[in-house]
Formats: sequence, structure tokens, C-alpha cells
Amino acid sequence: MTVFLPRTALLTGGLAVAAALALSACGAAPDDKATSADGKSAATATSAADLGGLDALVRAAKKEGTLHAIALPRDWANYGALIDGFKKKYGIRVEVENPDGSSQDEINAVTSRKGQDRAPDVLDLGSSFALSAAQQGLLAPYKVAGFGDIPEGQKDAEGRWYNDYGGYISIGCDAKKVKECPTTFKDLLKPQYKGKVALNGNPTKSGSAFGGVYAASLANGGSFDDIQPGLDFFAELKKNGNYTPVESTPATVEKGETPISIDWDYLNAGYADEFKSKGVDWKVAVPADGQFSQYYSQAVNKGAPHPAAARLWQEYLYSAEGQNLWLKGYARPALMTAMDKAGTLDKTAAGKLPAVSGTPSFPSEAQQSKAKTVLAQGWGKAVSG
Repeated sequence: MTVFLPRTALLTGGLAVAAALALSACGAAPDDKATSADGKSAATATSAADLGGLDALVRAAKKEGTLHAIALPRDWANYGALIDGFKKKYGIRVEVENPDGSSQDEINAVTSRKGQDRAPDVLDLGSSFALSAAQQGLLAPYKVAGFGDIPEGQKDAEGRWYNDYGGYISIGCDAKKVKECPTTFKDLLKPQYKGKVALNGNPTKSGSAFGGVYAASLANGGSFDDIQPGLDFFAELKKNGNYTPVESTPATVEKGETPISIDWDYLNAGYADEFKSKGVDWKVAVPADGQFSQYYSQAVNKGAPHPAAARLWQEYLYSAEGQNLWLKGYARPALMTAMDKAGTLDKTAAGKLPAVSGTPSFPSEAQQSKAKTVLAQGWGKAVSG
């Protein structure tokens, strides 16, 4: 199992204004869009049936030959295996730029490269980013074969976006550098953790960090409607010296710079798996006092230069093969329940997921929008000084 690199691309609120991808591109998007026998274009196909079925979609995608992706680190939740699996299965080249970019970087690339052949075909977005992109008219409606099995509340009714994989906020800890590892947010306030507690990024840009603040809020009397207690918690961590502004990465963990990291459970579980051979005893706990779960959404760029390949990529991600590859990366696939009933779930991989109790619930669009506004206005002040 490879190490899962922290990725700032998965924020549950559209906050960051990144300039990394504000580059102009040369060349216009190709005009020779794949079409079905009745003239239906891949660029407007809302399902594989619109092009005559999956086989026809495969042929159209192979003709295009390329998929443009962005902000997909190979070591994030097993993306490397998914990319390799897609290439092997269909013989389509996958080009990934700026693998450690943010969700806002993805949206910036869509808007700044509209009509250009360097535009991204597909997007992997934090939920609020997906909502925002849909509202801006940037996403193409497309329903994969398994669309009906994606739980309600985790997909757009028009198929412009749908959840794919996710996990829970967890606390990772280097047991060789920390005498007693914390297992709750309350624990993190203890004086022995001075300078040790880190987030995977800035919560105005990073999905895992945003989730960490939301989880802290739930642990301190807040709710999906009120993230302020989470800001207050990190302000207290900063005041007592426990919070470190160093953003946790596999490198900072290995060097001992961030011995306690608040991050998604699938990332922390990946550290535990990988770092055994490097002398790091990485413990993972999903805090019972602040249990926060989030999934991340897939979408097709409305102006994708390779519209058939973009849609085939979605079909692959939501196939049993693709969903089980998420599981092998310790992420919880959106079709997990349906696959379990169908007998297609990788039970061995599922059995290795960090333990949690209860049924996850998710903030609504309005709640997320309110939370990101509060964060944008208050995060800098909370941890400054």
C-alpha cells in the first residue's frame, strides 16, 4: 500500500482562490466530437445509452485516445491503481497535471481554459465545490450505470455530480514520539501535546482541514449549522501552543514535525500501513466526540475536450472494479452498500477500514455555504499570532 499524499483538492467549501492554473493554453478544443448512429454527440450524452451503449462509448473514447485530469495524486486513496487500471483496460492515455492542486485550481482550469484542448475533462471535487461548479453551469449532466445505487443526498438529480469515495476525520499519532496518543478532540487540549497538533492544510483550501474544523465544532457543542465552536477550538489550541501551522504531509510525519495529524481516516490509515517499515508507529483513531464524514464528488467538465473518455472514466470509477480499488485505499466507496448486497464488495478490504459507529450524516448545501463563509472570515484570526 502506498502512502496517501495530503491533497488540498478536497475542500467541502469553495473558498480558495488559487492562481496555479491561471495559465492560458494554446489551441482550441477539438471539434470532431464522437457521435452515435442517430447523431447524438458524446459531449451532450447524459448516459452511455445515448451513444448506443457502453461498447459504443468505449469505441468513442478509444478514438479520442486521451483523458485530461487534474489534481489526482497517485498516492491519494489509491488513485494510482485507478489510473493504471483505466489505462490497462481501455488503452487510453491519462494525463494528470498539478496532482497536488486544489478543488479551486480545478475550477479555475475549467473557466480559464474554456474551449481549449488543455481544459480538464473530469473533476474530483469537494462537495461544496461540486455544488458551486454545477450552479455556475460548468458541469455536464451524465448518469453512470450505477447512478440509481448512489444514496439519495449524495448525488445531483440531474447527474452533474455524484459522490464517489470518502471517509471520516481521524486523529493520527506517532506513538514513538508521543507517549500517550490522543483519541478525542478534548485530548488535544492537554499540555503534553504542545506544538504537536497539525492539520492537513488550510481549511479555507483543504477538504481534510475543513472537515477537521467541522469535526472539532461537533465535539464542542457546535452543529452543521454552527462551525464557530470549531474555530474557537483551534484558537484555543493556538493560544495554548498545541497547534502547529506546519501542514502535515507524509514527509513532515516521517520527519517528526507533525507527530499528531487531524486528517481523513483513509490517509492516516495509509500512513500506518506504509510507515511501519520506516520506524513510525502511526496510530489512528476516529474521535467519538467529533465524528464527521464526507464524500468527494466526480463530475464531467461541460466543455471537456475528450467528452467520451470523460464519461467512460466515470463509468470505470463507479464499476465494481473501480469502487473496490477505493476500498483498497481505505476509502469508503459510495456504492459500498449496494455492492455488499450484490456480492461484489471486496470483503477483505472492507474489513480493514478504521472502525466507526453509527450512520454518517452530512451537512446540507446551505449549511456548507454558511460554514465556508464563517471560515473565510474567521480562520486567519483564529490561528494568527
